[in-house]
Amino acid sequence: MSNEPQCDSGLQTWKLTLAYDGTNFQGWQVQPGLPTVQGELQAALGRVTGESPLPQGSGRTDAGVHALAQVASFTLRAPIPPDNLRRALNRTLPPSILISEAKTVRSTAFHARHSAIAKTYEYRILPVSDCSPFLSRYVYACPWPLSFDALQDSARLFEGEHDFRSFAATDPDLSHRAATINDISDDTGSMPTASVSTIRTIFFSAWEQRATDAGDLLVYRVRGNGFLHHMVRNLVGTMIDVARGQLALEEIPRILKARSRSEAGPTAPARGLFLHSVDYPSDER
Repeated sequence: MSNEPQCDSGLQTWKLTLAYDGTNFQGWQVQPGLPTVQGELQAALGRVTGESPLPQGSGRTDAGVHALAQVASFTLRAPIPPDNLRRALNRTLPPSILISEAKTVRSTAFHARHSAIAKTYEYRILPVSDCSPFLSRYVYACPWPLSFDALQDSARLFEGEHDFRSFAATDPDLSHRAATINDISDDTGSMPTASVSTIRTIFFSAWEQRATDAGDLLVYRVRGNGFLHHMVRNLVGTMIDVARGQLALEEIPRILKARSRSEAGPTAPARGLFLHSVDYPSDER
């Protein structure tokens, strides 16, 4: 049965914005017998409203990936005020998931994933060999000294329209996920095939330094019209190789042209990745 909103005057299309700590979840997408964010949200909707629509996320974040502002959409018949729904869901959801906003949208065609026009991700690195247990769930504690200038120079090379096949996952077992051409997600589970475009446009790609009690936090922020499975984490792994002197900066254009995952650097750990925000056309905000 389709999850698209139906033309039914008794149905309302909802948009939720939520944050979550992905450490103990097997990603966003519901999986039988495993804890997932989508599964927890569907169960909470059932307890609160008596209805159990499957919430559609803006992207299917992988196991261990966090979100500051994931977006989910679904339809309900229950006539419940938005703020009441938000409070009720937060009371029944586990503390690792928080709904920051609940609203109905006028357009019945609104879909958290298909209606998105851009997404922003952050990746956080703490360049220390020993990391506090209170931080280790949310940063990659990188044991090597890194050149910030090299990180910044390499990040700029990814801006613009490129074929990012070299930075897409080549996981052999993704049969439990649906591969679609127009997924706008880093962790969609869409393994590139001949029929799936791997061309994406990156609007912004840069690093910044943030002072913390534990040291300078290195934060990569990237905004684009779409991301392939593991793309951000593979970009970060490659930039780390450049910043620690294992890969020449001049190699990045060659890696892009090669369109081969084996040419790029390793996949950075999931714990450092955050879905930062999702953009929609102004009439659907």
